Amino acid sequence: MVQRNKKTRQKYDILNVSPSKLCINFAMMKAVSVPGFFRMFYPSLCWQVQEAAETAIYLTFDDGPHPDITLRVLDILDTYQAKATFFCVGENVSRYPNVFSEIKKRGHRVGNHTYNHLNGWKTPLNKYYENVNKCREWVDSDLFRPPYGRITSAQIQTLKKKFTLIMWSVLSYDYDAETTPEECFEYVVNNAESGSIVVFHDSVKASKNMFYALPKILAHYTSLGFTFKPL
Repeated sequence: MVQRNKKTRQKYDILNVSPSKLCINFAMMKAVSVPGFFRMFYPSLCWQVQEAAETAIYLTFDDGPHPDITLRVLDILDTYQAKATFFCVGENVSRYPNVFSEIKKRGHRVGNHTYNHLNGWKTPLNKYYENVNKCREWVDSDLFRPPYGRITSAQIQTLKKKFTLIMWSVLSYDYDAETTPEECFEYVVNNAESGSIVVFHDSVKASKNMFYALPKILAHYTSLGFTFKPL
């Protein structure tokens, strides 16, 4: 599938790649969509859904659950009969178990996002693995997404034995203070296509951009005949 890179935030700097410690450096690579050449370095990670259906987009929400924001997201999704995948932080699930239960009750899928939202680059393998397993006590799922997209090759090799490791095709930049709500919307509609995995966040920091863009994106793609599925 051809990747369409159309936005001004497609700025590529030096990738943090070395034979001894292969890292995904999305902090230095400000891109709305991930280029195909970069995906080749990480074939064991899921960047996009390859399937027969030509009209499905896969929305994902990171960092929740949140007692207000997540419930509002669920209501918006219900309006368009859309399903999504929520990558949940274990600590937040322990604080708001009823919200977490509501996500599953409404037919959405959940994934592991570590217990404490750890940065894989700054966390030793054993500690990282323990934190993922701690989250698994609260989030029973075989899907995992690394916070910040920051994960080492050793962490990938360990976690892929138990999880499907989910990355993304399109990053909305809803959390970015320099991104306007209008830009957040445009980043998605100018890059997402069938099979795309799109990242939003059900967090306070992302809420302004996300709540502006999400309903417009749902309306736009629904009018084109797309459906929204969980991973």
